[in-house]
Amino acid sequence: MADVDSSKLEMPDFVDPGGYGEVSGEITIPGTVGKSQADEYNTLDEPVRETIKGKETTTGKSEPPQYNTLEEPVTVTIMRDLRAVGTKFYHVLYPKEKKALLKEWDLWGPLILCTFLAMMVQGSEDADSGDGGPEFAQVFVIVWVGAAVVTMNTKLLGGTISFFQSVCVLGYCLLPCCGSLILCRLILIATQNKLLFILRFIVTVIGFVWATFAAMVFLGDSQPSTRKALAVYPILLFYFVISWLILSHTNV
Repeated sequence: MADVDSSKLEMPDFVDPGGYGEVSGEITIPGTVGKSQADEYNTLDEPVRETIKGKETTTGKSEPPQYNTLEEPVTVTIMRDLRAVGTKFYHVLYPKEKKALLKEWDLWGPLILCTFLAMMVQGSEDADSGDGGPEFAQVFVIVWVGAAVVTMNTKLLGGTISFFQSVCVLGYCLLPCCGSLILCRLILIATQNKLLFILRFIVTVIGFVWATFAAMVFLGDSQPSTRKALAVYPILLFYFVISWLILSHTNV
């Protein structure tokens, strides 16, 4: 406990400040009980001490306020988001950590993959028959509405994750399907025959199985054990439709 007398200054008895009569000989300086001004500034760097059940414990140094991300450059923000998207892509390709996509969900990855699918699938053999707009919109409708329907089914079955977490997982797990689409487009460069069609079919099936497996790894624990089969069926149907669009597209 600080010594209160150390914060008082002795004054001569003959000094009468303002003529208020008898002076006690002491004056108290408020706010500096037991501490000098230099000591008060030094406490910012000292450990914070607390007394718990009569024992003094050190809780660590007082930390400065954290850096505000609103004041950082735009390039830093973009690079941080791109690294986060790349990390989630890695977890989809190597689905080992079940909570990797659920901790900090975002919709940047699903938007990128959906746009890529729409741009690659659109088009027709006859350039005068249309501009490919309906096909582009069709992919967007299938991906976003399909993901929303699968998510609603998950919630109705007693799922424990939020709506946007489920949409995030379903969107990011489109990455294997996008990989199979790229390989199929490369196969389409050559003259098509039955062997190349079988190769495209195998590549598409691998992408479909991979996407479904990754989605179940991330969403499996959020479903009751007695209703997992009911939750798997809409996910299978969702990625089956995407894979069918990929396999049925024959334009280079």
